[in-house]
Amino acid sequence: MAMRHLIIAAAAAVACNTGALAQTIYPIDRADILSGARFDLKVEFAAKVDQDKVRVTINGQDAAALLKTAPLFIDREDNKDQSALVVRGAMLYAPGAYTVVASDGTNSSTVTWNVFGTGARKAKNVILFIGDGLSPAHRVAARLLAKGIAQGKSLGKLAMDDMPQMALVATAGSDSIITDSANAASAFATGHKAVVNAMGVYADRTASPFDDPRVETITSLARRKLDLAIGIVTNTEVEDATPAAMVAHTRRRSTYNDIVAQFFAAGPDVLMGGGLANFLPKGAPGSKRADETDYVAKFREAGYVYAATATELAAAANKANTSKLLGLFALGNMDGVLDRKFLKGGGVAKSPDQPDLTQQVQVALDVLSKNGNGFFLMVESGMIDKYAHALDFDRAVYDTIMLDNAVRLARDWSAKRGDDTLILVVADHNHPNALVGTINDDMSTLPNAPLRERIGVYDKAGFPNYPAPDAEGYPPRIDVSRRLAIFSASLPDHYETLRPKLDHPNEPTVKGDEANTFKANDKHKELPGAMLRLGNLPAMMGASVHSGEDVILTATGPGSERVRGSMDNTEVFRVIADALGLGQQEQ
Repeated sequence: MAMRHLIIAAAAAVACNTGALAQTIYPIDRADILSGARFDLKVEFAAKVDQDKVRVTINGQDAAALLKTAPLFIDREDNKDQSALVVRGAMLYAPGAYTVVASDGTNSSTVTWNVFGTGARKAKNVILFIGDGLSPAHRVAARLLAKGIAQGKSLGKLAMDDMPQMALVATAGSDSIITDSANAASAFATGHKAVVNAMGVYADRTASPFDDPRVETITSLARRKLDLAIGIVTNTEVEDATPAAMVAHTRRRSTYNDIVAQFFAAGPDVLMGGGLANFLPKGAPGSKRADETDYVAKFREAGYVYAATATELAAAANKANTSKLLGLFALGNMDGVLDRKFLKGGGVAKSPDQPDLTQQVQVALDVLSKNGNGFFLMVESGMIDKYAHALDFDRAVYDTIMLDNAVRLARDWSAKRGDDTLILVVADHNHPNALVGTINDDMSTLPNAPLRERIGVYDKAGFPNYPAPDAEGYPPRIDVSRRLAIFSASLPDHYETLRPKLDHPNEPTVKGDEANTFKANDKHKELPGAMLRLGNLPAMMGASVHSGEDVILTATGPGSERVRGSMDNTEVFRVIADALGLGQQEQ
């Protein structure tokens, strides 16, 4: 039987694939696996094979004895002439190289894994801040607006930049040099590479998005091994890729209703953001569910305090017995700070009492710190990415300032406790944005100058003239006469105005005349100087896209010394695991 033939044997062999009939092995080659972390081992055979001839070897030991889990042989996977072997919930403890060879008696494949351990625990808490799509241009622009500049020198530093440790982080996924938020955040949460749209799994060939080989998330590990409190805070829909990747296992990030169910099963102590529509039963106004399950009610029944507004959030924070908190403040994404505080655009009319990210973080810290064992908290400023896709750079920059305010709050909170908290700030991926100069509307000598001639570069750029920022770092106006010129290298067809959108977040495109295409939105066509810019993206893309440059990671606190030089995004997981001592050897 295959169970008797599944043997784990050590060999330092390199990959040995025999053409088109070679097996596919998950985890993939060069995977890094935390000692004692759970993962699914899967071998996909290219055809239907004889179970008695199947052998899987890793370092010469019997699978049942080493992995302590019986393998499942699938004769015809998905009712096709293709077999598979799966070991669910496997764990390896001894650090070192593991070479895995899978054979069907004729063809074989080989991968090598690296199992790594950690030292003793250094940090009581970990806070991972993710600026979704946060590019260097956003950081520089946020510093210029929030701190000011005089004679070429900044008048202050962002809290996220004023940290002792810094690294450049590579972001590619296992299937592409360009990542999306799902597999990028999954790399942070699991330490494993994944394909675009997948999180917490290696995407296999089956039709179901939920049966793929799983890898354990940082939230599961932190709770299982240390009984830490878990917090997930965002201003996007909580089901969106970055927050979902902290707990979810699916290769299709769009499965929002199922992700809500996975959140409920995981039971984070704090869950806050938008996305109420997928928690409401089918008959409720605004619901996007296909069933009558009321997940707000289910969370309440499970002991969660529920808040739907900033006012209710403040009240929940003031309750001494609040130990579990669900906050859902909009049906979809929450509004960015520029609309909430200044312009009142977007969805503010429908949801006028949304909390700021800083309020969300403060409440999360208050609730999570009640756990004496410590906590893991992920905080996402997610609308930076949404605005960058829509070429809405003003809103993206204001949400970058908001992220920095939340980082400063967390750093001050940690300092008062003796700096027992590892704080990391990173982007999940880049956007191809660049700050090239300023846009000058005060051109009295050239009153009818074409729009592009109003762009000042080099010495003509000078300095922007935004008014002095308020106490939170936000200038009260963005429609000034000399504004920052931030441009994207990836463009759909759109009408360029070089002016901020004061009425509503930018919508550069609408659906095209042909299926699955987009065309320039005529909304801004008649504005003075508006010009049609032909894009450089396929017509199927209605927005700017991600880019593959390394992103910036900054860190402070116990364990941050591992952040340096050039890193891979999977190493962010390793930094966290090491700070929490999650890989100490156990049997």
